[in-house]
Amino acid sequence: MSQAHPCQIHPTAMVSPEVELAEGVQIGPYAVIGERVVIGQGTWVGPHAVIEGPTVIGKNNRIKGQSAIGTPPQDLKYKGEETFLEIGDENTIREFVTINRGTAGGGRRTTIGSHNLLMTGVHVAHDCHIGQQTILANSATLAGHVEIGNFSTIGAFSGVHQFCRVGLHAFIGGYSVLTRDALPFVKTVGSRNQAGIYGINSVGLGRRGFSKERIKALNQAYRWLFRKGLSLSEARQNIEDGGPLTEDVAVLLDFIDTSDRGFVR
Repeated sequence: MSQAHPCQIHPTAMVSPEVELAEGVQIGPYAVIGERVVIGQGTWVGPHAVIEGPTVIGKNNRIKGQSAIGTPPQDLKYKGEETFLEIGDENTIREFVTINRGTAGGGRRTTIGSHNLLMTGVHVAHDCHIGQQTILANSATLAGHVEIGNFSTIGAFSGVHQFCRVGLHAFIGGYSVLTRDALPFVKTVGSRNQAGIYGINSVGLGRRGFSKERIKALNQAYRWLFRKGLSLSEARQNIEDGGPLTEDVAVLLDFIDTSDRGFVR
């Protein structure tokens, strides 16, 4: 085991000789750390957690007990080929969270950024990409190839269909099932074809430090796009002609333009 600085490893933990542990890493009772796992400085791994490689975990993460991190993808096409998981810094991963590595057909890599909260029972399937400062509430489930934008929130017991995207600062209400993309800055709630949008997430954006002017511009664009009975092209023309075409509104329009699966509206 490569160990340049002292770590704390409980005597009952099983740690592969091929693990790389940075300074201050703590491994709890009965944890199992497999081959080709790299764990960054100050990360804490709780009791009975399992981490398989190839997996790279950054600094100061908190991985609670009974989690299964870096396990093989649940994909019948997977035949044991080398795939990867990368996790950033200062994430909190609670009990019974499962995170799978990627697949050859999906880019071979699952990635999770920094400062995220994955609550109890969350599942992140193969080839998902989660940004920064997101919240996945209890038992939220991501199918394969899902993209989660920065600062977004996925409510408890919600499911996201494979190849869907959840936009920047989006809010997904609890018990939702998304089979289409979820718009950035917008509140989306409901199941499958009954899912709908319920305005700009003004409260959440305010908590994130958005000014009243930024939120007002998003609300105005939202009304043009979804509340005036216009086609998307007509709404876009009105926004381009009379505004407000702010940077945030441009992000919203670009997300609409690049949606392969369609989006909830």
